[in-house]
This record gives sequence, structure tokens and C-alpha cells, in this order.
Amino acid sequence: MSTKLLRVLVLVCSTRPGALGPQVTEWLMDTLGPRAAELGVELVRVSLRELDLPFLDEEEHPSSGIYRHEHTRRWSAMVDAADGFIAVTPEYNYGMPATLKNALDYLGREWAWKPMGFVSYGNTSAGTRSVQHAKQVVTTLRLVPLGATVALRIGESVQDGRLRHDFGRGAAAGVLDELVRLANALRPMREQLQPGARPGPLPGSYLRALTPDDAAEVLVLQRCCWLEEAQVNDTLDIAALGESVEQVRAWLAAWNSTGLWLDGRLLGMVRTRSDGDSRHIGRLGVVPDLRGRGIGRLLLREAEAQTRHDSEVRRLVLSTGARSLSNIRLYRSEGYQVESTDGDTTVLTKAATSTGSRQPQEVGSPLTP
Repeated sequence: MSTKLLRVLVLVCSTRPGALGPQVTEWLMDTLGPRAAELGVELVRVSLRELDLPFLDEEEHPSSGIYRHEHTRRWSAMVDAADGFIAVTPEYNYGMPATLKNALDYLGREWAWKPMGFVSYGNTSAGTRSVQHAKQVVTTLRLVPLGATVALRIGESVQDGRLRHDFGRGAAAGVLDELVRLANALRPMREQLQPGARPGPLPGSYLRALTPDDAAEVLVLQRCCWLEEAQVNDTLDIAALGESVEQVRAWLAAWNSTGLWLDGRLLGMVRTRSDGDSRHIGRLGVVPDLRGRGIGRLLLREAEAQTRHDSEVRRLVLSTGARSLSNIRLYRSEGYQVESTDGDTTVLTKAATSTGSRQPQEVGSPLTP
């Protein structure tokens, strides 16, 4: 449900002058353009010839992520930002081009849990032996090769020195469709490897910062969580229930927000923002089927922890429905005091210096009710 476009790098693997690869890539980009727009995919052409990577010249092992050379850092950033890849490759002597093997060998974590499709071309085997060779390597890097492929036999697909644009279109669309499904399915595994992601309290769960690209998931969670709030307080005048995706995207850009995820599902969230000497905490929500397991308490302490290095913050402020007694009990058990009740809203506060008075529950530890 992410509103972020999937970025797919289309790798032109042959660097030989006069190679057919650029023509095949141009055909592929034109063929897949309309389908990519439907699926929310950004296709980015990357020529290994233009990238001009020397043979692997880094002293440290790629798994270290320590890169001395600018060409490595540039390649790392490109691969890291991608969600999947399509390699357009010829077959050289029953194998893939050395340029593709070299480009793969440069990096480690950046490749992990991303799908890779292949469009091969050649004579007798249509480049399929190159693909089989490449699959042995990419699986070692935790790339996930697709089952769907496009194999172009030059004698059939090239006419008068040019690629036939009506050849293999259905197969190409099949590659993109499968790549998108796999990229979405593997997204949670990719996210857990990103800097800043931390293990969560449930097996396989993880915490990470929320971004505007998460607006769709946040909108769904809000409508699940705040419906009960509306029923208890006998009002639908609750901002979290009436916001659009665009409004959620806007506040995600303005607030510091944390989400708890499991298998691509947003289980809970909280947001914070400073205003003078106050730190406001809000949108603390947990999916209904996991309430009572300490997740809300953990997220609240996560929010409080953000103030520990902010010397200007003197107090923490949060609010809830005046009749939301279970919420008020939770907040009071964490040291908050009712400051005011104005109509349907109760405001609670706590001295920021008191956030260290209770030992926060260790992230990744078993939850208690």
C-alpha cells in the first residue's frame, strides 16, 4: 500500500562497442512504459559502460560497507535506492559479461532482498546460459531471481539490423508484473536492513521512522484505531478519522513518527513534535487485535526517549478523549497527570526530566500486558 513509486534499475550489461544491448534496452523501456505507469514503477536505465566501474578495487570486503572510492559510493547509492533490477545481458562463452559480475561483486547489503529479472539475447541459446550463470551469483547476494524471463534469439528478433518491436512484448510485461509482486512482498525484509531500523517486541517485527510514503498504511491504521475512540466519546469529530491521504502525508513530513511493522503490516505508531519547552506526543495507536500486549506502552516510551537529548524540552504533553478511561489509566500509570479537561478532550502532562525515572522496556524483549 505504500504510496512510494517502486524504482527498478534496468541494467545495460554489455560494454562492447556496437553491442545490441542498448537497442534491446530501448525496446524494453518502450514496451514496459505503459505497464510501469499502471503499476507505479519508475524505470531507470543504467549503462554499465557509462558507469565505468574499474575491476573491484576496494580494500575492505563489500559486506563491511566501507568504501574508499567515489565510484563505489556512487554505485552503492544507486543500488541502495532501488527496489528491483532487470539485467539486459548477452551471453559470452556460456556465461554473463565480466562487467555484470564485477558490478555485482562491488556491493553487499545494497542488493539484499530485491528481485532481479533478466532479458537475455544471443544466437543458439538466446542468452539463457548467461542467465543461469548469473542466477548462481545473485542468489549468493540475497537477490531473488525471477522465474519469468525474456530470451531473444537474434536470428528471430532482429530484422535489417534492428530489433523487431513486436517481438516478446507479452513476456516482457510478465517479467515486470512478477518483479513488482516480489518487490512488494520482500519490502519488510529490505526495510529491516536499513540504517535506523531496530528489532521490535514481536518475533519478526521491527521499528522504523515513518515517512510521507507511508501515508496509506497510516491512514488505514488511524481508521481502525480511532473508531473505538469515537464510539466511547460519542463523536465523529476526531481528526484521525477524517483525514485524507494527502493530509496524512503532510503531517508525516512535519512530525517525528515511529511505526512498528510486521510482514508489511503497520501494527502501531506514535508521533512527537516540539513546541517551545513542550514535547507533544500524539497519534498513539495499536491495531485492535494486538491490544493489551504492551505495544502501546512501548511506543509511548519510544516517544519519550526522543526528548532525552533535547535540553530545551521541559514537559511532555498528550491528549485523549475525556471518556477514554483506558487511555487515561495507561498514561497515568506512566507518570502523566491530568492537567485539564475541556469539553471532550483531556490533556495530560509529565515533566520531561522524569522520563528516566522508569526503566523503558527493552526493544525486542517479550511484551507484558
